Amino acid sequence: MQNQEKNITNSQIQNAVTNQEAETQTDNNITGDNTVKDPDDWTTGDEPMTGAQRSYLKTLSDEAGEEFNDNLTKAEASKRIEILQQKTGRGIK
Repeated sequence: MQNQEKNITNSQIQNAVTNQEAETQTDNNITGDNTVKDPDDWTTGDEPMTGAQRSYLKTLSDEAGEEFNDNLTKAEASKRIEILQQKTGRGIK
């Protein structure tokens, strides 16, 4: 009986994974590349910037001759990075 319950559970898990993959694929087809999102739409955008953002932003600020603001949110830092990348030519594809 336990093996049957375990098999049903494994089957249910596989179905859930398959359904999630299908939903993700459908979402990606509708919305395109979901790895690029407007910082204003980030759910964690109002949190303090990350260490990586702080480091990169400091480097860009120094190179651009601009003041570095250590009190930006994640979203604000992302926007500032984009502006300074344009100004310095760094990170532009």
